[in-house]
Amino acid sequence: MMKAKNALDKVIEKARVHLYKPIQIAEILYRDRVEQDINLQDLATYRTTSKKWRDIICLQFLGRTSTSSARYQDDIFNENAIPPSILVELGKENKQKNGIIEAYIYQKFAQRFSQMSAGLDYCQTHDKSDFQLDDFLAMFWNEAGLRRSIDKIYEIVVYALFSALVEALEVSVEVSFNPDKAAILSEFEDFAYRVIQLSTEQKSIKLKARINRVGVTNAADRGLDMWANFGLAIQIKHLSLTEELAENIVSSVSADRIVIVCKDSEQKIILSVLNQIGWKSRVQSIITETDLLNWYEKALRGKFAYAVGDNILTKLREEIQVEFPATDNKEFQKFMSQRGYDKLFDSDWNINI
Repeated sequence: MMKAKNALDKVIEKARVHLYKPIQIAEILYRDRVEQDINLQDLATYRTTSKKWRDIICLQFLGRTSTSSARYQDDIFNENAIPPSILVELGKENKQKNGIIEAYIYQKFAQRFSQMSAGLDYCQTHDKSDFQLDDFLAMFWNEAGLRRSIDKIYEIVVYALFSALVEALEVSVEVSFNPDKAAILSEFEDFAYRVIQLSTEQKSIKLKARINRVGVTNAADRGLDMWANFGLAIQIKHLSLTEELAENIVSSVSADRIVIVCKDSEQKIILSVLNQIGWKSRVQSIITETDLLNWYEKALRGKFAYAVGDNILTKLREEIQVEFPATDNKEFQKFMSQRGYDKLFDSDWNINI
């Protein structure tokens, strides 16, 4: 049983805040215990349908479901994760102890979101006079349960700053066509107007510059994190960039200008890798964590803090709430009670709900 527990703990430890994969395991065990209409030894009886069971729970408490590829989601059943042989062992223990492993997983889920709440509270209780970016990031680096989501936190931190500064500068983008191509425009005027908003009468348009997040992505994704309507693509990296990963990033992003945000210690490595693969020309700049700390300090407490400070923190709070929606504690406790998890106690599984 210890081998099975260690395998489950490893999956939980590696999981991001949302715990999609552990929840999927919990729902498989619940189905096996209550409905008894699957065979844990036969992966085909639950491989696909277990995603639907998981999604019901995730929509209820997270308001979202996993956007990972089917292949990435199925990694949960690999030999180095929770294969059928491990599930069988977990299933036996779970039945004997009335859902103890289900309760264990959902207790971990509650703990993880409690940890995340501390990070969110920091944003809510600090304003531009006392918000310290390094302290905020440290809350995620120093908490094992949150470290797996640090890349999303970096992405949000970068987005809040970049977007607020572009707005404060009132950057605009002009779209026009070559007057020598007026005949082509006339031929395809319906296309030009509906897609580009240009016509023989309206020869150019001016737009507010914007930076946009691609949105919620999965742990296996590599490539675009943010894009701008002025031709810029932004990739956030807080981990080591290998040659293969660098090639994947640059080749998967069609923008001519790419900005990479990374830790200071990675800057030289990234430059070296990009030079090796001959793609440094596509990278407009590399921004380090030190740059972010300096810019946040100036934006929040510099002479133009009145113009950008509050907007940055507002964007930061809003994006964190979108990325990590808070679980309704009353609703979750009701769920735990309905499943009977609140009546369980087991020292082996450290369950005392």
